[in-house]
Amino acid sequence: MTRTAVRWFLISVLTLAPLGAFAQDAPAAAETAAAEPAPAELDDLAKADAIYDKGGLKNVKESLPLYEKVVAAKPDDYEANWKMGRAYREYANLSMERNVNGWKGICKEYGKKALNYAGKATQLKPKGMEGHFWYGCAAGTYADGVSIVTALSEGLADKTKVGFETAYKIDKRYSTGGPIKALGRYWTVLPWPLKDLKKGMKYLDEYEKAYPNNCEGQVYLAEALIDRDDKGDEERAKAVLQKTLKCKNKFYVKQAQKLLKDLD
Repeated sequence: MTRTAVRWFLISVLTLAPLGAFAQDAPAAAETAAAEPAPAELDDLAKADAIYDKGGLKNVKESLPLYEKVVAAKPDDYEANWKMGRAYREYANLSMERNVNGWKGICKEYGKKALNYAGKATQLKPKGMEGHFWYGCAAGTYADGVSIVTALSEGLADKTKVGFETAYKIDKRYSTGGPIKALGRYWTVLPWPLKDLKKGMKYLDEYEKAYPNNCEGQVYLAEALIDRDDKGDEERAKAVLQKTLKCKNKFYVKQAQKLLKDLD
Protein backbone atom coordinates (compact mmCIF):
# COMPACT_ATOMS: atom_id res chain seq x y z
CA MET A 1 0.00 0.00 0.00
CA THR A 2 1.35 3.39 -0.98
CA ARG A 3 1.82 6.29 1.41
CA THR A 4 -0.91 8.08 -0.51
CA ALA A 5 -3.29 5.21 0.18
CA VAL A 6 -2.45 5.26 3.86
CA ARG A 7 -2.80 9.04 4.17
CA TRP A 8 -6.51 9.06 4.51
CA PHE A 9 -6.79 6.01 6.55
CA LEU A 10 -6.03 4.14 5.64
CA ILE A 11 -7.83 10.04 4.89
CA SER A 12 -9.54 24.29 5.23
CA VAL A 13 -20.62 36.33 10.38
CA LEU A 14 -20.65 38.98 11.83
CA THR A 15 -23.91 40.72 10.98
CA LEU A 16 -23.75 44.48 11.23
CA ALA A 17 -27.03 46.42 11.58
CA PRO A 18 -27.42 48.93 8.74
CA LEU A 19 -26.27 52.36 9.78
CA GLY A 20 -28.60 55.33 9.58
CA ALA A 21 -31.68 53.22 8.98
CA PHE A 22 -33.71 55.51 11.19
CA ALA A 23 -33.23 58.63 13.28
CA GLN A 24 -32.19 58.24 16.91
CA ASP A 25 -31.86 60.83 19.64
CA ALA A 26 -28.36 61.56 20.90
CA PRO A 27 -28.53 59.87 24.36
CA ALA A 28 -29.98 56.64 22.97
CA ALA A 29 -27.37 56.54 20.20
CA ALA A 30 -24.58 57.05 22.70
CA GLU A 31 -25.86 54.19 24.88
CA THR A 32 -26.04 51.88 21.84
CA ALA A 33 -22.51 52.77 20.76
CA ALA A 34 -21.19 52.16 24.23
CA ALA A 35 -22.86 48.74 24.40
CA GLU A 36 -21.39 47.49 21.12
CA PRO A 37 -17.87 46.00 21.32
CA ALA A 38 -15.17 47.62 19.24
CA PRO A 39 -13.59 45.41 16.54
CA ALA A 40 -10.48 45.08 18.69
CA GLU A 41 -12.62 43.50 21.39
CA LEU A 42 -13.57 40.42 19.38
CA ASP A 43 -13.44 37.33 21.55
CA ASP A 44 -10.62 34.82 21.22
CA LEU A 45 -12.73 32.35 19.23
CA ALA A 46 -13.52 34.97 16.61
CA LYS A 47 -9.85 35.96 16.48
CA ALA A 48 -8.79 32.32 16.07
CA ASP A 49 -11.35 31.81 13.31
CA ALA A 50 -10.16 34.92 11.47
CA ILE A 51 -6.57 33.67 11.45
CA TYR A 52 -7.48 30.06 10.62
CA ASP A 53 -9.73 31.12 7.74
CA LYS A 54 -6.77 32.77 5.99
CA GLY A 55 -5.55 29.24 5.26
CA GLY A 56 -2.04 27.88 4.90
CA LEU A 57 0.28 26.14 7.33
CA LYS A 58 1.59 29.32 8.96
CA ASN A 59 -1.86 30.74 9.68
CA VAL A 60 -3.29 27.48 10.95
CA LYS A 61 -0.34 27.08 13.30
CA GLU A 62 -0.77 30.67 14.51
CA SER A 63 -4.42 29.99 15.33
CA LEU A 64 -3.62 27.06 17.65
CA PRO A 65 -2.74 29.04 20.83
CA LEU A 66 -5.95 31.05 20.54
CA TYR A 67 -8.10 27.94 20.11
CA GLU A 68 -6.25 26.37 23.04
CA LYS A 69 -7.06 29.42 25.16
CA VAL A 70 -10.74 29.21 24.22
CA VAL A 71 -11.11 25.51 24.94
CA ALA A 72 -9.27 25.90 28.25
CA ALA A 73 -11.75 28.58 29.28
CA LYS A 74 -14.77 26.65 27.96
CA PRO A 75 -13.85 22.95 28.14
CA ASP A 76 -17.42 21.78 27.63
CA ASP A 77 -18.26 24.03 24.71
CA TYR A 78 -19.14 22.08 21.55
CA GLU A 79 -17.91 24.69 19.08
CA ALA A 80 -14.64 25.26 20.90
CA ASN A 81 -13.89 21.53 20.93
CA TRP A 82 -14.65 20.73 17.30
CA LYS A 83 -12.75 23.79 16.10
CA MET A 84 -9.77 22.83 18.27
CA GLY A 85 -9.88 19.35 16.74
CA ARG A 86 -10.15 20.79 13.24
CA ALA A 87 -7.20 23.13 13.78
CA TYR A 88 -4.92 20.41 15.16
CA ARG A 89 -5.84 18.10 12.31
CA GLU A 90 -5.27 20.73 9.64
CA TYR A 91 -1.90 21.68 11.10
CA ALA A 92 -0.79 18.05 10.93
CA ASN A 93 -2.28 17.41 7.51
CA LEU A 94 -0.71 20.51 5.98
CA SER A 95 2.63 19.57 7.54
CA MET A 96 2.44 16.26 5.68
CA GLU A 97 1.39 17.88 2.41
CA ARG A 98 4.27 20.38 2.68
CA ASN A 99 6.67 17.56 3.56
CA VAL A 100 7.72 19.39 6.73
CA ASN A 101 10.68 17.82 8.50
CA GLY A 102 9.33 15.31 11.03
CA TRP A 103 5.81 15.37 9.60
CA LYS A 104 5.10 11.81 10.74
CA GLY A 105 5.72 12.78 14.33
CA ILE A 106 3.52 15.85 13.85
CA CYS A 107 0.72 13.70 12.44
CA LYS A 108 0.98 11.31 15.36
CA GLU A 109 1.04 14.01 18.04
CA TYR A 110 -1.46 16.47 16.62
CA GLY A 111 -3.64 13.81 15.03
CA LYS A 112 -4.07 12.30 18.49
CA LYS A 113 -4.90 15.71 19.96
CA ALA A 114 -7.41 16.28 17.20
CA LEU A 115 -9.04 12.93 17.93
CA ASN A 116 -9.41 13.83 21.59
CA TYR A 117 -11.08 17.19 21.00
CA ALA A 118 -13.26 16.17 18.07
CA GLY A 119 -14.20 13.04 20.00
CA LYS A 120 -15.26 15.14 22.98
CA ALA A 121 -17.32 17.32 20.64
CA THR A 122 -19.25 14.23 19.49
CA GLN A 123 -20.00 13.42 23.13
CA LEU A 124 -21.12 16.97 23.90
CA LYS A 125 -23.41 17.03 20.87
CA PRO A 126 -24.03 13.53 19.44
CA LYS A 127 -26.01 14.93 16.52
CA GLY A 128 -23.47 17.63 15.75
CA MET A 129 -22.13 17.13 12.25
CA GLU A 130 -18.83 19.02 12.65
CA GLY A 131 -17.56 16.91 15.54
CA HIS A 132 -18.18 13.66 13.69
CA PHE A 133 -16.63 14.85 10.46
CA TRP A 134 -13.43 16.21 12.00
CA TYR A 135 -13.08 13.14 14.19
CA GLY A 136 -12.94 11.01 11.05
CA CYS A 137 -10.43 13.35 9.43
CA ALA A 138 -8.31 13.30 12.58
CA ALA A 139 -8.26 9.51 12.51
CA GLY A 140 -6.86 9.55 8.99
CA THR A 141 -4.16 12.04 9.92
CA TYR A 142 -3.25 10.10 13.04
CA ALA A 143 -2.89 6.99 10.89
CA ASP A 144 -0.43 8.87 8.69
CA GLY A 145 1.85 9.14 11.70
CA VAL A 146 1.48 5.72 13.32
CA SER A 147 0.71 3.34 10.39
CA ILE A 148 -2.50 1.68 9.33
CA VAL A 149 -1.83 -1.37 11.50
CA THR A 150 -1.59 0.69 14.67
CA ALA A 151 -4.67 2.71 13.78
CA LEU A 152 -6.69 -0.43 13.16
CA SER A 153 -5.45 -2.04 16.37
CA GLU A 154 -6.70 0.97 18.30
CA GLY A 155 -10.22 0.45 16.97
CA LEU A 156 -10.40 3.58 14.84
CA ALA A 157 -11.97 1.95 11.78
CA ASP A 158 -15.51 1.60 13.12
CA LYS A 159 -15.41 4.96 14.93
CA THR A 160 -14.28 6.68 11.75
CA LYS A 161 -17.01 5.02 9.67
CA VAL A 162 -19.70 6.05 12.14
CA GLY A 163 -18.34 9.60 12.20
CA PHE A 164 -18.38 10.06 8.45
CA GLU A 165 -21.72 8.32 7.99
CA THR A 166 -23.26 10.57 10.62
CA ALA A 167 -21.83 13.68 8.95
CA TYR A 168 -23.05 12.44 5.55
CA LYS A 169 -26.61 12.05 6.81
CA ILE A 170 -26.67 15.51 8.39
CA ASP A 171 -24.95 17.55 5.67
CA LYS A 172 -22.97 15.67 3.05
CA ARG A 173 -21.95 18.91 1.31
CA TYR A 174 -20.16 20.26 4.37
CA SER A 175 -16.55 21.30 3.73
CA THR A 176 -16.85 20.99 -0.06
CA GLY A 177 -18.58 17.63 0.11
CA GLY A 178 -16.12 16.32 2.68
CA PRO A 179 -18.34 13.52 4.01
CA ILE A 180 -18.95 12.14 0.50
CA LYS A 181 -15.26 12.15 -0.40
CA ALA A 182 -14.26 10.76 2.98
CA LEU A 183 -16.60 7.78 2.80
CA GLY A 184 -15.37 6.98 -0.70
CA ARG A 185 -11.81 7.11 0.50
CA TYR A 186 -12.60 5.09 3.61
CA TRP A 187 -14.04 2.12 1.78
CA THR A 188 -11.42 2.03 -0.98
CA VAL A 189 -8.20 2.16 1.07
CA LEU A 190 -8.93 -0.17 3.95
CA PRO A 191 -6.99 -3.44 3.77
CA TRP A 192 -8.74 -6.69 2.94
CA PRO A 193 -11.19 -7.93 4.17
CA LEU A 194 -12.50 -4.54 5.30
CA LYS A 195 -12.14 -2.92 1.88
CA ASP A 196 -15.31 -2.52 -0.21
CA LEU A 197 -14.45 -1.06 -3.63
CA LYS A 198 -18.04 -1.22 -4.85
CA LYS A 199 -19.31 0.84 -1.96
CA GLY A 200 -16.37 3.21 -2.11
CA MET A 201 -16.76 3.84 -5.85
CA LYS A 202 -20.40 4.74 -5.29
CA TYR A 203 -19.34 7.65 -3.07
CA LEU A 204 -16.39 8.67 -5.25
CA ASP A 205 -18.56 8.75 -8.36
CA GLU A 206 -21.10 10.85 -6.46
CA TYR A 207 -18.32 13.19 -5.42
CA GLU A 208 -16.92 13.57 -8.93
CA LYS A 209 -20.33 14.55 -10.26
CA ALA A 210 -20.78 17.18 -7.56
CA TYR A 211 -17.18 18.46 -7.41
CA PRO A 212 -15.45 17.53 -10.70
CA ASN A 213 -12.56 19.95 -10.20
CA ASN A 214 -11.47 18.92 -6.71
CA CYS A 215 -7.87 17.67 -6.99
CA GLU A 216 -7.96 15.50 -3.89
CA GLY A 217 -11.14 13.81 -5.05
CA GLN A 218 -9.59 13.22 -8.47
CA VAL A 219 -6.58 11.42 -7.00
CA TYR A 220 -8.76 9.29 -4.72
CA LEU A 221 -11.01 8.34 -7.64
CA ALA A 222 -8.05 7.48 -9.88
CA GLU A 223 -6.47 5.28 -7.21
CA ALA A 224 -9.75 3.43 -6.70
CA LEU A 225 -10.16 2.92 -10.45
CA ILE A 226 -6.63 1.55 -10.73
CA ASP A 227 -7.26 -0.75 -7.80
CA ARG A 228 -10.56 -2.02 -9.22
CA ASP A 229 -9.02 -2.53 -12.68
CA ASP A 230 -12.24 -3.26 -14.55
CA LYS A 231 -12.66 -2.68 -18.28
CA GLY A 232 -12.00 0.96 -19.07
CA ASP A 233 -10.88 1.84 -15.56
CA GLU A 234 -7.27 2.53 -16.50
CA GLU A 235 -8.21 4.93 -19.28
CA ARG A 236 -10.67 6.72 -17.06
CA ALA A 237 -8.04 6.99 -14.32
CA LYS A 238 -5.58 8.53 -16.79
CA ALA A 239 -8.16 11.08 -17.93
CA VAL A 240 -8.92 12.05 -14.34
CA LEU A 241 -5.24 12.39 -13.48
CA GLN A 242 -4.57 14.57 -16.50
CA LYS A 243 -7.03 17.05 -15.00
CA THR A 244 -5.19 16.86 -11.67
CA LEU A 245 -1.95 17.97 -13.34
CA LYS A 246 -3.53 21.42 -13.72
CA CYS A 247 -4.18 21.66 -9.98
CA LYS A 248 -2.53 24.42 -7.93
CA ASN A 249 -1.89 22.05 -5.03
CA LYS A 250 1.58 20.65 -5.64
CA PHE A 251 1.00 17.71 -3.31
CA TYR A 252 -1.76 16.27 -5.48
CA VAL A 253 0.04 17.14 -8.69
CA LYS A 254 2.96 14.99 -7.51
CA GLN A 255 0.57 12.16 -6.62
CA ALA A 256 -1.00 12.37 -10.07
CA GLN A 257 2.41 12.36 -11.77
CA LYS A 258 3.46 9.27 -9.84
CA LEU A 259 0.25 7.40 -10.63
CA LEU A 260 0.49 8.27 -14.34
CA LYS A 261 4.10 7.08 -14.40
CA ASP A 262 3.08 3.78 -12.78
CA LEU A 263 0.38 3.33 -15.42
CA ASP A 264 2.81 3.76 -18.34
